[in-house]
Amino acid sequence: MQGKIIIFSAPSGAGKTTIVKHLLQVNPLLAFSISACTRDKRGRTEENGKDYYFITPEEFKQKIAKDEFVEWEEVYEGAFYGTLKSEIERIWESGKHVILDVDVKGGLSIKHFYKERALAVFVKPPSIEELAKRLQARNTDSASSISSRVFKAEFEMKFEDQFDKVIVNDNLEEACSKAEKLVNEFLNAEPAIV
Repeated sequence: MQGKIIIFSAPSGAGKTTIVKHLLQVNPLLAFSISACTRDKRGRTEENGKDYYFITPEEFKQKIAKDEFVEWEEVYEGAFYGTLKSEIERIWESGKHVILDVDVKGGLSIKHFYKERALAVFVKPPSIEELAKRLQARNTDSASSISSRVFKAEFEMKFEDQFDKVIVNDNLEEACSKAEKLVNEFLNAEPAIV
């Protein structure tokens, strides 16, 4: 089996993580690609090697220098996130397909790197106003953090036409159903001759 990659990208708060978690529950052929990051763990619930690979900025920069990332970005000042090539290979070697939950620029970079082996899906909120409400309802970010996330979301929405598919998440159950259908069609399609 040649492994494939399913990429879910969206502005923060659009619902991509919830959709990815749903897909992992219903499709045993998928395995989640754990991103590397330099931020601190949030609370006591996050675990190294499960939620993220938590590494220092120095370690992250060493891995950049060694070309160990498929993609990486300084998402916010001093906060690096990236997808390790070794993580993709680890999942493929286990006989599964990779599913990723990454920011918009990262998603496009991974699609560019893996081409036909990757399906890039953009999850779009019904509106910027609804996105702001969702971020406020999370109750995890300050007002200034929400404001900067909404500003970034407006910018990220301009890239939706560069993705293979777009799902508008105005109803989570319907969005999950659409995502299941897209993923199943992609995984069952014959691989393109490269």
